Amino acid sequence: MKKIIGLIAGFVVLLGGAAGYVVSVRHGGATVNAVPVSTGQSLALDRSTLFFRNLADGPDHGKLAAVPAAEPGATRKVGELSCDRFAAARGTAICLRLKPDSLPPVTEMLVLDANLQEIHRETLPGTPSRARVSPNGRIVNWTLFVTGDSYAATGFSTRTGLYNLDKKRLIKSIETLPILVDGERYFASDVNYWGITFAADGNRFYLTMGSKGKTYLIEADYRLYRGEAIARNVECPSLSPDSRRIAYKQKVATGKWRLAVLDLATRKITNPPDDRLLDDQPVWRDNDTLLYPLRAADGSTDIWSVGLTKPPTLLIRHATSPSLGGSQTS
Repeated sequence: MKKIIGLIAGFVVLLGGAAGYVVSVRHGGATVNAVPVSTGQSLALDRSTLFFRNLADGPDHGKLAAVPAAEPGATRKVGELSCDRFAAARGTAICLRLKPDSLPPVTEMLVLDANLQEIHRETLPGTPSRARVSPNGRIVNWTLFVTGDSYAATGFSTRTGLYNLDKKRLIKSIETLPILVDGERYFASDVNYWGITFAADGNRFYLTMGSKGKTYLIEADYRLYRGEAIARNVECPSLSPDSRRIAYKQKVATGKWRLAVLDLATRKITNPPDDRLLDDQPVWRDNDTLLYPLRAADGSTDIWSVGLTKPPTLLIRHATSPSLGGSQTS
């Protein structure tokens, strides 16, 4: 009898210790999370929290997860919200998720408050690609693939849009944004825009324009609704919190990019000490540190950190779409 009680007690302890790993079967999927996960959490935006999309195998794959920014190796907290792309700033978040079984693909764009409760929703054609929130938290923006599944694809098409929370103004696509290139109005039938990043004033923003095999960094004015090309070979820009630098994808070969940083005042380009190939929009952790997802040799995706002059560090395994909750970065 004592042996039976001991076995039961040991089983209870084992079960309690594995509570973060084992959960019920959902939709016939796996019952085990591959990493420690604290499920059923009520998540909220906080400057000290790092949010990301959980890519670890298991029933919580694809859900929004969070860890303390100062302790990225901590057990990830997971709620019920599923996002393909996520971003947050100043009490506002955006969640992009592909609508199941939609043909052609359709994306749900959710605007969320500080408690990650939905306050606005749009259904838009395309597949989630990029998402950002202006540093003042009043404008969310997104990029969707309409055809193709990567920037390396031939003939891809994107739709980049904006939603202003204060004016409740929706711009489904900014393809009509007037642009100057070399001082002259630019017209072309193949123009694509992607990867918006806003300045702290919520008015000035940067984005990539692609046309005729070239990419341009566009500096634009939201109120005046116009822009001008200020650099070339810049994709997926990300403006630093102090608005001095643009981190971006720098093309090094067809379908291959590495991380680069442009000083807006001097136009000097530098490369942080990580020459691995990157295919995403980087995020500024502070004025000297960048976050970005990279594909590992085993096919998984992990979140890394690199300083402008300091070597890269692995932050979170099996994760993507990093965002500092309520931060000033865009």
